[in-house]
Amino acid sequence: MRCEVLAIGTELLLGQIVDTNGAWIGEQLAEAGVDSYEHRIIGDNQDRIVAALRDLLERADAVLVCGGLGPTQDDLTRDAIAELMGVPLVRQHELVGQIESMFRTRDRAMPENNLRQADVPDGGEAIPNPIGTAPGLLCPVGDKVVYAVPGVPYEMQLMVQEHVLPDLRRRGGDTATIVSRSLKTWGTSESALAETIAHRVDAQTNPTIAFLARGIEGLVVRITAKAATKKEATELVDAEEGVLRDILGDLVFAVDDETMEQAVLNRLLKRGWTLGVAESLTGGLIGARIVDAPGASDVFKGSIASYATDVKRSVLGVTAPSVVTVEAAEQMAEGARRVLGADVGIAVTGVAGPTEQDGVPVGTVFFGLALPGVPTETATARLPGDRVRVRQFSTITLLNLLRQRLDALPE
Repeated sequence: MRCEVLAIGTELLLGQIVDTNGAWIGEQLAEAGVDSYEHRIIGDNQDRIVAALRDLLERADAVLVCGGLGPTQDDLTRDAIAELMGVPLVRQHELVGQIESMFRTRDRAMPENNLRQADVPDGGEAIPNPIGTAPGLLCPVGDKVVYAVPGVPYEMQLMVQEHVLPDLRRRGGDTATIVSRSLKTWGTSESALAETIAHRVDAQTNPTIAFLARGIEGLVVRITAKAATKKEATELVDAEEGVLRDILGDLVFAVDDETMEQAVLNRLLKRGWTLGVAESLTGGLIGARIVDAPGASDVFKGSIASYATDVKRSVLGVTAPSVVTVEAAEQMAEGARRVLGADVGIAVTGVAGPTEQDGVPVGTVFFGLALPGVPTETATARLPGDRVRVRQFSTITLLNLLRQRLDALPE
């Protein structure tokens, strides 16, 4: 089964919005075993949308259209699909009622143009949208099919997962089950990671192995297996995960939806320890990530965003001549532990850019970790990228250092 992706919106062409939907859809199609060879972007022009659909359907079994289902006159996806099918749009009264109900629950008057969202090409069917006003579309074109989903990410994702992917698999006659698992890693480069497990990748048949670089979320090694039953597919994934973990060791910090901060909090919670943070160049990013994790209130005491030098000295007690040094990071970690009354104190300082500071090059970052019963430890890293990336990479690097240190301590 082959399904191409067509994103609709002039704002995408102008770079005003980045097409993150296309990336997510591509990943879902791959995990479902559906081939996708082309992703295309078209502006809000009906003639060009129709032409793109015809062209893509010449080579594919299906096209998934994302966007252009809103209520305004430049939302042309439903009109383009009706033209492609050679049929009129038919207003479905059941959809009218659902859209009106959605506005009533929000205590808002419904503009008349929202009724356009109840129009469906004759012969097609609506894909339910329980969390928005724009239904999706499932429209046959000969022996092929066009799906249309809204551009709002959470609405799009719900429709793709619950309706589009199951229909694609049914049409493809695929009754097998696909199970996928993501091992999140940190502490090496993407190329080094690929070299480390190259022999497993080269030998892959089922399961298959893929790499995904997700910035502050780490480098992901995705294992995907296909079998007649979920149990059989899961057993294949379990076996490959075991092999990869033996190779990668403590580079693996989490699986699937677990985050670095959740992994750290779980370890601290198990020991009954609390955490305090002192941040300089990250300016609160570490604390923000930690409080995003469920259960943070059981462990996290707080974060001191000691961006200014005088705050490092007056609040945290830093006496190091320069505040972008290993010595400063050590004193900040001890200060965070002392001031916040935490069992564990961690800290980060350094130079995010755009220029060097006190002779320290951009991207140089210093970390401090103060844990119970052991001397305070420090580390230094040279991190790549611009100011934003240095700050983001500093955040996950410090959390990863703490994770590894906690794992190394005796129970």
